[in-house]
Amino acid sequence: MTKLMAALFAAAVVALGSAAAFAQENRGTPEQRAACTPDAFRLCSAYIPDPSGVEACLRLRKSDLSEGCKAVFEQASTGSVRGR
Repeated sequence: MTKLMAALFAAAVVALGSAAAFAQENRGTPEQRAACTPDAFRLCSAYIPDPSGVEACLRLRKSDLSEGCKAVFEQASTGSVRGR
């Protein structure tokens, strides 16, 4: 994997938490990362490698998210994210 791809993947992973602090601490579960990484690249690549920017972008584009990634953000908003 190239350095750029690794940096992009890391930025997308960080965007998965319910808040920036949670994302920094936990990085999301493997399931959350799998659900949202494609959406981060598809919808919010302009914000990579800024984790907060990617997360904000995903939240703003919620209606465009895949069903799996929508579920991640819905879990986060209800406080039922695993690993907390």
